[in-house]
Amino acid sequence: MMILDGGMGQELVARAGKATSLWSVQALLDAPEVVRQVHDEYFAAGADIATTNSYSVLPDRLEPHGMLDRLEELARLACQLASDAREAHGSGMVAGGLGPQGFSYQPDKAPPAEQAAEVYANLAQIHAQYVDVHLLETMSSVDQARGGLMGAGVTGKPVWVALSVRDDDGTRLRSGELLSDVMPLLEEFDPAAVFINCSKPEAVDTAVPILAKSGRVVGAYANGFTGIATDFNKVGATVDMLSARRDLDPNAYADFADGWAANGATIIGGCCEVGPAHIAELSRRLKAT
Repeated sequence: MMILDGGMGQELVARAGKATSLWSVQALLDAPEVVRQVHDEYFAAGADIATTNSYSVLPDRLEPHGMLDRLEELARLACQLASDAREAHGSGMVAGGLGPQGFSYQPDKAPPAEQAAEVYANLAQIHAQYVDVHLLETMSSVDQARGGLMGAGVTGKPVWVALSVRDDDGTRLRSGELLSDVMPLLEEFDPAAVFINCSKPEAVDTAVPILAKSGRVVGAYANGFTGIATDFNKVGATVDMLSARRDLDPNAYADFADGWAANGATIIGGCCEVGPAHIAELSRRLKAT
């Protein structure tokens, strides 16, 4: 069992005491030392893998803020902070996070796969100088995942792809497509691992056994939101539209994770609203398995 870290963006928002439309990028601009601190805390809690704070370091997130010219600078900073934390810890992996283009949970707003692949290829080539693996996050349709896999595959480093499913139906991607519809894509691109991420733990319960049928390395990291607000649907929306659950303390989250492990997941961590205390409990329970 490998333990992935927990959420970065929401942890940074909580520590800053405010949310902006730049989300996790804001901390790269204002307080990179806090990003490093969060990485350090996740390693100290037992995480084996640090995910770079680059989920929103994407052209379509930066351009509305007039910051497109800083894309490479911010991508390198995010990777360096995670790499430095890993070096200080003395062991572990760094996963280069590549978030969804268009907007999270809105695959209809994503560019076509071929166009998306160009963006991911550029970022993956930057990340590859620092990271051990590329991690495509919150891919919410088959075509969105295809664009990510096409682009991230250019460096020759392992690629992990994380799929997001509907909170009310873990058998379906957020696009409405069946999760099983992604299986031919996995055969075509052969990612080193496939995950379910940024969905309710109850939906992850349903989705993990479906992925396990692929015979691939399977991972899971759920979010702690009550749900995704319908108006949280475009660049500029801020995460204060979303509410954290109050029934998902470290023990409750780890109870879900025990089930994912029993159903075949071998890389488990947390997404939004899942912090260092949750990762410490996951590590305590699962590291021996």
